Amino acid sequence: MNIYKQIFVNEGGVMKKRKVPRRGRRRRKTIGDHISTLILIIAIVVLVVCGYKLYQIQSGYWEGDKDYKELKELAIQENDETGEDADASTEPRYTIDFGALEGVNSDIKAWLRFDEPAIIDYPVVQGRDNEVYLHRTLSGYENTMGAIFINAGNKADFTDRHTIVYGHNMNNGSMFGELDSYNARSFWEQYPYFYIYTPDGAEIRYKIVAAGVVLSNSDLYQYAFASDEDFEQFLGLLNRTALYDTGASLNKDSQIVTLSTCTAATGENRFIVSGVKDEVRVPRGQ
Repeated sequence: MNIYKQIFVNEGGVMKKRKVPRRGRRRRKTIGDHISTLILIIAIVVLVVCGYKLYQIQSGYWEGDKDYKELKELAIQENDETGEDADASTEPRYTIDFGALEGVNSDIKAWLRFDEPAIIDYPVVQGRDNEVYLHRTLSGYENTMGAIFINAGNKADFTDRHTIVYGHNMNNGSMFGELDSYNARSFWEQYPYFYIYTPDGAEIRYKIVAAGVVLSNSDLYQYAFASDEDFEQFLGLLNRTALYDTGASLNKDSQIVTLSTCTAATGENRFIVSGVKDEVRVPRGQ
């Protein structure tokens, strides 16, 4: 195929022949071309949407962590147990300024803390139902982290036979993201207790008695019991669900707190860590 054509040009008054490339005919787009373009557009849109979602998640982590860090600085004071007048065996290790927390959110009912390195160290709220703080921080704005909250049907002072506390299992390890470390017996041996601080100044120590995976509709989410026998059946189920034997001795007078979070397995699975009330420290003079 001849890709050149001859034209005449005027050069100094003399007409001369010149070869120039022929213009190719524009190829008509096929259905395949249109499909390829559509796929490219869809891929770009998906990339943009995923990038925005990732930004929202990371921004939520940053904002939530910032809020909780400020609350810790506002409310937690470590008590000095080294002085001559200090009684390390009975004094709470930390004082929580619930007056200051009341000014932030009146739904704050307690503070939950684990031993150092304090893998879990958060205020605990209670809403009118279990949806309020599922995706809302203590400041009241929407956030994937939500808040650590007491089951709405429980008493806020942890005097029920069984109190349930919920929190999200965050990918960055915040909230209850480290709770499933109790899958390993060695981790329980290292951190066998958690602590709940209440507005009356008390530090309640809970000895962890069971950790395991349950369904979201498990009978272990029962928090009200018609009789001692019903409660003892619950305790039996708790022992059978435990991943390992902690040697705990439970009875009808036990007071249990269960920390519950979701798992990566399925939407119906939950990971729980249950502790029994073991010791109460109160400030001197109370």
